[in-house]
Amino acid sequence: MFLNQIGADVRVRELIRPFEAEGMELGRVSFAAHEQYRVYLEAGEMEAVPAGRLRWDEELPAVGDWIAARRVDGSLAWMESVLPRGACFSRQAAGNTTAEQIVAANIDLALIVCGLDNDFNLRRLERYLVLTQESGAEAAVVLNKLDICDCYMERADAVKQLAPDTPVLAISARESGVDPLQAVVRGRTVVLLGSSGAGKSTIVNGLLQQQSQPTAPVRASDSRGRHTTTSRMLLPLPQGGAIVDTPGMRELQLWATEDSLEKVFQDVLELAKRCKFANCSHLSEPDCAVREALETGSLDPLRWESYRKLQQEVRRHSRSRLDQAEEKKRWKSIHKEMRKHPKYNR
Repeated sequence: MFLNQIGADVRVRELIRPFEAEGMELGRVSFAAHEQYRVYLEAGEMEAVPAGRLRWDEELPAVGDWIAARRVDGSLAWMESVLPRGACFSRQAAGNTTAEQIVAANIDLALIVCGLDNDFNLRRLERYLVLTQESGAEAAVVLNKLDICDCYMERADAVKQLAPDTPVLAISARESGVDPLQAVVRGRTVVLLGSSGAGKSTIVNGLLQQQSQPTAPVRASDSRGRHTTTSRMLLPLPQGGAIVDTPGMRELQLWATEDSLEKVFQDVLELAKRCKFANCSHLSEPDCAVREALETGSLDPLRWESYRKLQQEVRRHSRSRLDQAEEKKRWKSIHKEMRKHPKYNR
């Protein structure tokens, strides 16, 4: 069955059973942008429209979502409900408002792609690792453009120091292909993350074994790409599984908890535990293990500054998210009461 090939496991099949009794069928969202949707059903891919109650409850589908669908005709489906999500990759939506933007749902593995040219950035990688930790998916780092880098081992070692338990794979997708990734992604739902120009679309084409996604050269001055991928799409892999290609993110604000942050910065957390005072600010207190590590060079000052910056960002957004949750709860209650009004029940 086709949906089994793109991730419909026992858990998903159990979730859809109550809806099948009402004449609905299982589907998976393959495209979602600007109020336009496409879904995969057993019969193939077709256009889709969300039911009104999804808008009322503010649970519009995202790419990768499993949904209960009702076919209108041979080319259009009505999305009745979003099934409970597994690992879900989110970020703080761009702009000034505090809101969650779901990048991809029901993800097994996040491939964080870093170019070995001017795109290589450990601080950006730390952000992606925190977001992946928060999502619940596994992570692997892909160092791309091996053919143009003379210091690969040095950069690979730097990544392994940041994330000792995360697999690191080095490839040259354009020159020699993506064979090292095939065994890692087979049978799984994978999301590719990384900045524009890192080579994500080239990797997608290699895994799909066809020229599906457009590619373009990067600027020589800073290795920036030109957003050849403009929308998130879920694409079936030839050997089973699916891949979600995402546009490069120039603005990557955290949507995560302190718990996820501390798991990525476990080395910093272990140092802080050795401070004399449990509430040490690591500024002027005596016997501060963090300051001592900074002075001896065993803790990179750039990593420490990155941790402090991300911690402040997480805490600021956590306060905003609490306010937003209360506001959402209030409006949901208002909408519920509105639906009981005689005007909406004629």
